[in-house]
Amino acid sequence: MKKIEAIIKPFKLDEVKDALNEIGLKGITVVEAKGFGRQKGHTELYRGAEYVVDFLPKVKLEVVLEDNLVERAIEAIQRAAHTGRIGDGKIFVSTIEEVVRIRTGERGADAV
Repeated sequence: MKKIEAIIKPFKLDEVKDALNEIGLKGITVVEAKGFGRQKGHTELYRGAEYVVDFLPKVKLEVVLEDNLVERAIEAIQRAAHTGRIGDGKIFVSTIEEVVRIRTGERGADAV
């Protein structure tokens, strides 16, 4: 099994969720996040005072899935989250050693 973590722009969340749903993935975890990469942030004006916004709002979503769905999920996220502008985000894939469903004690793919 693998875990996909994707950092995307917040306004793209519904499109990404729908794209993952279309390929058969039902469960995702979403966390509001702040960060920056090459985008670096920007300067804003508030009540006449200029200040730097270092950390930009992002959304981090996590999906645990079987290996055979990984490429389809990556393509779905990439297609749905793409704007063509800096700050579109990143996708990380890592290996999951074990999954346990707390309620039933199921393990492995059955627990996902």
